[in-house]
Amino acid sequence: MKKVNSTTKIAFSVHSWLGLISGVFLLMLGLSGSALVFLKEIDHVLNADLLTVQPKGKRQSLDSIYRKIGFDHPNLAGIGWLNADAAPNDAYEFRLYQNDGKLTTYDLGMISINPYTGETLREGNLKDMNTGFLQWLIQFHWSFQLGIPGLLLATIFGITMLFSTITGFIIYRKYVWKVLIFQVGIKWDNWRTISSGLHRIVGVWAMVFNVVIFFTGFWMNKFSMDRSYWQKQIVSAPANTFAVQSIDEMLVTARKSMPDLIIQNVYLPTQPEKDFRISGPVKHQLALFYKGNTVSVDPSTGVIKSVERLSTRSLWEKIEATFFALHVGSFGGMAIKILYVIVGLSPGLLSITGALLWWRKVKRRYT
Repeated sequence: MKKVNSTTKIAFSVHSWLGLISGVFLLMLGLSGSALVFLKEIDHVLNADLLTVQPKGKRQSLDSIYRKIGFDHPNLAGIGWLNADAAPNDAYEFRLYQNDGKLTTYDLGMISINPYTGETLREGNLKDMNTGFLQWLIQFHWSFQLGIPGLLLATIFGITMLFSTITGFIIYRKYVWKVLIFQVGIKWDNWRTISSGLHRIVGVWAMVFNVVIFFTGFWMNKFSMDRSYWQKQIVSAPANTFAVQSIDEMLVTARKSMPDLIIQNVYLPTQPEKDFRISGPVKHQLALFYKGNTVSVDPSTGVIKSVERLSTRSLWEKIEATFFALHVGSFGGMAIKILYVIVGLSPGLLSITGALLWWRKVKRRYT
């Protein structure tokens, strides 16, 4: 019995300190993450005039748009086409991967282009507000707008939340089943009993969700802990090297090699060591496998370099292919997104109620 009490005491101490150290940051991650669940829908409502176009004539070739972006931004690490499934009245949206050689900036940009006229409708860096608050919020969620150190910080807090969840389970393990079958309620007597009840109930119900969210976030950003990645970030991106082959022709070639692919992402190379690449799930495959299937094309020759299907990957690679969709809640309909928004607020609520519980303990000690 003494061993159990000792374990619980240690878990409580670790749980408390993790919450105090990372609470504010976890609050910001939770709030920003919940807001970003409906990123596309909100962005299109707020910026309908910039993201909606009038279909007039034939769309310009993707190759010409690619080269226009490259000429306007001569030092890019790469370009991502974000909406290959764009409707006839949708602007094309691109992510710009940049590197200014400074660790203090996390170099992401974006540009929206009218595919019929080639006109730039929206353009800028995600560190600035000129692309809209939600675009700024994307980079804030990844790096707190603190550059590469901020990216590392967010990654570390993913780990602290995992430990916080584990220690929280140890502390409240006797209540887990009771909470799940609704045998534990909240005493509304005062702020102390309210905060204690909320912390216990919200913590239990959000436990699995938080493990998934913070582990997937940590795993996708673990490259920020790689010293070689930091070394690359202090060297500015060299001048663009455009693909020799037409982007449109490579897209056709890639589609033919995997005709059942539902394209979710298209990578357009601007550096010599990079390939043209399309990825996504295949027909009749769960949307959970966001980038499970990939086709790569050599931009110099237009020849297929690799075709990778989810069905041929290892078990871990199949699991890893679900991480992005699991993290952002893009694998289901409206109900899943609403659930992600609600439960995504739990880290913030747990931080607040945890701080109140800690303050209550401190007051008792000194009164």
